[in-house]
Amino acid sequence: MSLCYCLTTSAQFSDSVHYYMKYASTGSINRTNNGNSFLLNNNLGFKISKKRLTMNTGASYVYGKQDHSMTNNDISAATDVSVYRGEKKFYYWGLANFEKSYSLKINSRFQGGGGIAYDVIHHAQATLNLSDGVLFEASNLYLQDTIPDVYQTVRNSLRVSYKWVINNMVVLEGSNYLQNSLIHSNDYIIKCNNSLSVKLRSWLSVTAAMTYNKVNRTDRENLLMNYGLTVEKFF
Repeated sequence: MSLCYCLTTSAQFSDSVHYYMKYASTGSINRTNNGNSFLLNNNLGFKISKKRLTMNTGASYVYGKQDHSMTNNDISAATDVSVYRGEKKFYYWGLANFEKSYSLKINSRFQGGGGIAYDVIHHAQATLNLSDGVLFEASNLYLQDTIPDVYQTVRNSLRVSYKWVINNMVVLEGSNYLQNSLIHSNDYIIKCNNSLSVKLRSWLSVTAAMTYNKVNRTDRENLLMNYGLTVEKFF
């Protein structure tokens, strides 16, 4: 499971405080004579931007069933802070993240740490950002579905995030992570969150979203592709 509120981090070099809230609900229902499936994906994000500081908080919840058997019961919540020094493309970031995931066999996982980031492209209609840093992780997992695994590790966290706005109507955005353990070479995590939105109103969009997660330690992965509505508000 991964957090997918996808609030683009960008510098706000003014004395004013800016707020941004975003809620997306996507899902799918499939019912046939041979079976049925249900999936609901909810994401909530909130952003505060000041002159030299930006803070993002977000949470997501995914619930799914296949023929009356649960497939997803996944919760994630995170807070990250970006600190800027002058109007430069480099900045510092810190992150705290907690998640539980039935589909990935994660009873609990906490990650906390920080690093640096670089704005490769920073325009009103297009952004591209690269970041890298170190995270401490404490996890409680299931291996092979039934074997408890409680452990700690340190990870390198590499992220590529982007946002592209076309004619103020179509928005393509995403955040993609590769997190390798610095202790165990065969322990890595992949997180991909990408979406395509078409604005119906300034505050309402139709959204198609793709989320992919892989935890190599538990040998589990999930892929969610669904569509729904996104509500967002600047104030």
